[in-house]
Amino acid sequence: MNDLNADPKAEWLKKDRTYLWHHISPHNDNPIIFVSGEGAWLTDADGNRYFDGMSGLWCVNVGHGREEIAQAAAKQMTTLAYTPLTQSHVPAIELAAKINDWLDGEYRIFFSNSGSDANEVAFKIARQYHRQNGKLGKHKFISRYRAYHGNSMGALGATGQAQRKLKYEPLGIGFSHVPPPYCYRCPFGQQADSCRLECAQAFEDAIIGEGADSVAAVIMEPVITGGGMIVPPDSYLPRIRSICDKYDVLLIMDEVICGFGRSGQRFGHLNYGVRPDIVTMAKGMTSAYSPLSATAVSAELYACFKIPGGDNHFRHVNTFGGNPVSCAVALENINILEREELVSRSAQIGTQLQTLLSPLREHPNVGDIRFFGSAVGIELVDDPISKTPARSDRVAGIIAACFSKGLLIGKNGDTVPGFMNILTLCPPFITTDDELDYIASVLSEVFFGISEEDAS
Repeated sequence: MNDLNADPKAEWLKKDRTYLWHHISPHNDNPIIFVSGEGAWLTDADGNRYFDGMSGLWCVNVGHGREEIAQAAAKQMTTLAYTPLTQSHVPAIELAAKINDWLDGEYRIFFSNSGSDANEVAFKIARQYHRQNGKLGKHKFISRYRAYHGNSMGALGATGQAQRKLKYEPLGIGFSHVPPPYCYRCPFGQQADSCRLECAQAFEDAIIGEGADSVAAVIMEPVITGGGMIVPPDSYLPRIRSICDKYDVLLIMDEVICGFGRSGQRFGHLNYGVRPDIVTMAKGMTSAYSPLSATAVSAELYACFKIPGGDNHFRHVNTFGGNPVSCAVALENINILEREELVSRSAQIGTQLQTLLSPLREHPNVGDIRFFGSAVGIELVDDPISKTPARSDRVAGIIAACFSKGLLIGKNGDTVPGFMNILTLCPPFITTDDELDYIASVLSEVFFGISEEDAS
């Protein structure tokens, strides 16, 4: 007989402690158990409500509890739950066409499950493309320190975050890194008035140093997001594009976080007016209602995979990639983005947050605040003159203080030793003006009403 007076939370915690392994977290016997979500808010097992200031993990862009997405998934499940994309199905066809429209170009779309998967597909396509065009040595990839491109062995090889790689190396071979366009901490010692885009020139130097005949592609996000919200100068990406063209190197744009409106445009590279050869995407494509990712390949690249020959086609398969239900979810998610004009709302949220958060710049522990669309990075320092990164206990104290007031924010965890000091925000696109005021008021209270002891 069931005990009607039993505490369900206690039973959930017991099972959690016994069976569940949490993601990228130290062992935790007392996790917060979330039980529901509505709009931009989450509710835990104790009935506490929290504003989801990180949209989950940069992904729940249209907010929680969207019945129209659930209905689209249910309808597809009862119509056609699964068939592999060795052939085709209607949701994948319609979604590929819709993505192509959003990219404002001519691309072929290969579906997978996650951002890591999408980038692995991009690496394989880039290598095979060059080999089938007689460039047999082009196999290397250049990315940036601080950047994150996934957890799988190749994607982690492309990732420029030392902490992520501890105890997992050696990883995929052929990956090298250059310094990021980190204006607040310029790796080249430059200021705005003396900058000559040395951070972009570093790619050309690396291509020459590795040997142009050995470099297949450059991979980058429009901005480095999880590695610290590092936003480049406006002329940076166009310069990278011209360098890639000069040396017959493909440009892979990782839009897993920035894509589908987070940048204030449909994709982050459109903010800079560049056209990538390959675009990878995930997260915001479904607003995390169902797993799905995609690798979009320019029509010019795709043409070489149509050449007759036993091994000229792309020999890659993913059981759940392009699942009909996930594709139906993505289509409805994109319909919502379009119908409710949420891409422009994302841009508006970013503009409002720049104003609302500007008082934080006066705080002695705020070194810099960076914005890209509706994504925000707040860099904490112990000393604004030396720019010494804030102590980990200070960062943890601020996050905990926000949590205690019902605001969930993030940070650049497990990136570079000694530099995990950037707070991150990326609220859902459906966030209201009143909720933006709430975010700003909580942060203001935490920063200016918190004592040194509390921050520790």
